[in-house]
Amino acid sequence: MKYFVALAVYFTATLYYTCCQKQIIKLPEISKANLSKVSWSDLKGFSSDDLKLSLEVFQKDCQKAKRYKTLKTVCQKSFDATNPELFFKTNFTPYQLIGQENQEEGLITGYYEPMLYGSLTKSTKYQYAIYKTPSNLLKIDLSSVYPELKKYRLRGKIVGNKVLAYSKREYLEDVEKEYLEPICFVSDKIDLFFLQIQGSGKVQLENGEVINIGYAQQNGRAYYPIGRKLIKDGYIKKENISLQSIKKWLEQNPTRIDEILNLNDSYVFFHKSSKIATGSLGVELVANRNLAVDRNFIPLGYPVFINTTNPINKTPINQLMVAADTGGAIKGDIRADFFFGNGSLALELAGKMKQKGKLYLFVPNNIN
Repeated sequence: MKYFVALAVYFTATLYYTCCQKQIIKLPEISKANLSKVSWSDLKGFSSDDLKLSLEVFQKDCQKAKRYKTLKTVCQKSFDATNPELFFKTNFTPYQLIGQENQEEGLITGYYEPMLYGSLTKSTKYQYAIYKTPSNLLKIDLSSVYPELKKYRLRGKIVGNKVLAYSKREYLEDVEKEYLEPICFVSDKIDLFFLQIQGSGKVQLENGEVINIGYAQQNGRAYYPIGRKLIKDGYIKKENISLQSIKKWLEQNPTRIDEILNLNDSYVFFHKSSKIATGSLGVELVANRNLAVDRNFIPLGYPVFINTTNPINKTPINQLMVAADTGGAIKGDIRADFFFGNGSLALELAGKMKQKGKLYLFVPNNIN
C-alpha cells in the first residue's frame, strides 16, 4: 500500500512540475536571461494600452539600437503598420523574464529629468561644477584579448608608463583638477549628485535661459546607493527610503553631506545637448514609455511589456515600453528604471518608485 501511495505522490509531483512550472529557455544571441514563452493573453492590459504611442516610440528607438541587425526586419515593417496591436502580435513573440531562483517579479524603480539652477560663471551662490568629460579619461576596451571583461565599464588614465583606475568621487576635483572643464555651475550639491544618478537634466541660468545637460561619460567606479548606508545606520527606515527622504536627511545634516555622497565612488560627466533627456541610444526619451535596463538581459531598442504599480496611488501600470537607457544602479534580470519625464509629479513618482513588477521581452519572430 505504501508503495502505491509513494508512486501516486511521485506522479502527482511530476505532473505538477511538468504542467505548472514555467519552461525556461535561453536566447543567448540577444539575452542572458531565463525566458519563458507566454501567450498574448498572459499580458495583462496589453490590448487596452496606448499601442499607437508604443509603436511610435519603437520606430524611433529601434533605428538607433546597436543590435539593429536583429531588429532590422521588424523595424522596417513598423513604418508600414496601420494596426499597432496586430503589428506587435504578428512580428514578435512575448517571453517573460524569470529570475535565477525562478521568481517572476523583480524591482522597478523610477527616474526623471531634474531641473537645476545655475550660472556659466562660478560665484558664492553657484559654486558646484557640472563637468565635461576630462581630457585625460581613457575608455579601455580589452574584450578582444579578455572577452570576460566585455561586460565591465573600464575607465582609466595614464600616469607615467602605467594605466591606472580613474579617480573616485572623493578625490576627483583635487587629483584631476587640471583636466576638468566645467559646463556651468549650480547652486545645490545634493541636486547635482542626483543629476548624476538620473543621467541627464536641465539647468536654468540666471538670465532665464535653459540648457540641456546630457550624459557623456563616467569615471568607471562602481555605483553605491547611499540610501543603503542611511538604512543600515537607522537614519531612515527601509520602507521610507526615497529620493525625497534621502535629500531631506542630507539637508538636515549638512556637516555629513560630503561623507555620505562620497560613499558613491561613481562620478558622471556631461555634455551640453541640443536635445531634451536622452538615453543610451542617444535618442530623446519619452515619458512613461522608455525604460532603463541591464542590457545583459534586455537589449536596447527592444519592446518590453511591464506589469507594476504606481507608487503613490497603487493603481496598476500595464503598458508596452521600449528599452532605451542604462544606469549604474540598474543591474539584474528582472530590473528596470521607469522614465517619468520632468516636472514636480515626475520627481515625486521617480523618488518613490520601488515597486515589484513583471517584465516581458518581445523577441522578433525571425530570430526565434
